Amino acid sequence: MAHYEMRKFVAPEFIFGIGARHRAGFYAGNMGARRILVVTDPGVTAAGWLSELVDNLDELRLPSIVFDGITPNPKDHEIMAGAARYRDEGCDVIIALGGGSVIDCAKGISIVSANGGHILDYEGVDRIPIPGPPLICIPTTAGTSADISQFAIINNTEKHYKISIISKSVVPDVALVDPETTTTMPAYLTACTGLDALTHGVEAFVSTASSPVVDGHALSAIALVNTHLPRVLADASDSEARENMMLASLQAGLAFSNASLGAVHAMAHSLGGLLDLPHGESNALLLEHVIRFNYPEAEERYQRIGTMLGLRHAGEREITETITRLRESCGIKNGLAARGVSRGAIDDLAPPASRDACLFTNPRRASLADLKAIYAEAL
Repeated sequence: MAHYEMRKFVAPEFIFGIGARHRAGFYAGNMGARRILVVTDPGVTAAGWLSELVDNLDELRLPSIVFDGITPNPKDHEIMAGAARYRDEGCDVIIALGGGSVIDCAKGISIVSANGGHILDYEGVDRIPIPGPPLICIPTTAGTSADISQFAIINNTEKHYKISIISKSVVPDVALVDPETTTTMPAYLTACTGLDALTHGVEAFVSTASSPVVDGHALSAIALVNTHLPRVLADASDSEARENMMLASLQAGLAFSNASLGAVHAMAHSLGGLLDLPHGESNALLLEHVIRFNYPEAEERYQRIGTMLGLRHAGEREITETITRLRESCGIKNGLAARGVSRGAIDDLAPPASRDACLFTNPRRASLADLKAIYAEAL
């Protein structure tokens, strides 16, 4: 009889459902907050979510300072600027309001605030000696799952690649997962983040660190995205589909935070670092090519993924064609070449991907030459 391998499962306290965001002040008060740093970005501010949060904090007499100097694919210098703001303003709690870039930036600010030094000092697994200040996350996109994961992905702007910081210390204290916040996402961001959630589910399920607890979350996320992402894109006001996409993001996050990821994310991090491509878009363009590469090593696992995608006969071709159709129906068409990636760039993209922590749990060992071949296929 086969025994399950011993596995650890880490998740923050979270509230899922419409209205969850309104609990931010309650939690901050319980944490003894005297001065809160709200980390957000200009898009979230323009959508009106920031003023609502600040009003909520004001009602509870909780002073807050706003830091919104964040761009997609959060940069090392943005985190250092945020940490300086946190220190100079004498803050003691952080609330992240936004998508994955905002939340990863808030995690970085938390790390530097507690440990000093530079954010790039903490690259790798379990490199954070002192836990950061309390962190409350309110995600406004359905896909990155940064709000519940033990990952922070930061752009090293000097060397043009993304670093992965993986540690229990970056798991937020509380995630307030409210589907209503996703109603202001533009359609293309909805597509990119939705396909990011799909990729999280797929990579966690075939990961060499998968486990029975992870498997249920991963498969559920895949099925939810397959059913509800096309619905949200067809009708932005479909609240049931939005709720289910937020649930997919949550479940995919619980899966990958504990099983880690694979070659798709390792390669996407490199694309985001070198070319500043949107993370979800990078994943979407690479996923089918990595599945083709991995399939011989994880055939049975991919077949179960195919079942979640509604396939009766789930061979490699059927699975990759289904994912390609889903991607294209979401408006993510063509390949990397159409986004300015040249054959020459592959030599710069592959080395950082080969060192990325996500590659270690890919089901098939991928050499530098393998990664170059997959990038070339994705052109």
